[in-house]
Amino acid sequence: MLDNREARRMMQRMGMEVKEVPDVTEVIIKSATKEITLKEPAVSEITTKGLKVFQVTATEIEEKEIKGFKEEDVLLVMSQAGVDRDKAEASLMNTNGDIAAAIISLQADKQ
Repeated sequence: MLDNREARRMMQRMGMEVKEVPDVTEVIIKSATKEITLKEPAVSEITTKGLKVFQVTATEIEEKEIKGFKEEDVLLVMSQAGVDRDKAEASLMNTNGDIAAAIISLQADKQ
């Protein structure tokens, strides 16, 4: 098995430059449905042929599901129902993202 020094030398011979990214406290990876937070990670930056690749390792990992809605959907509910962002997002959450049902529900609450 290669140690870090041997691996770095081999990468340099292949035209790769590897350097550690200092003082990183956390890395956050966001997708449409999930947010992954890596606490106290070790981050390496590998440069080869004009491309940068980041290698991240961490032992403390937090994952959480996120329910987000498209900005235009939230704005539509806000304008049609005449409510603020928090109420529009709450209504969308309660209706599983159904825009029409969210608007109808908010309008019914006003009456």
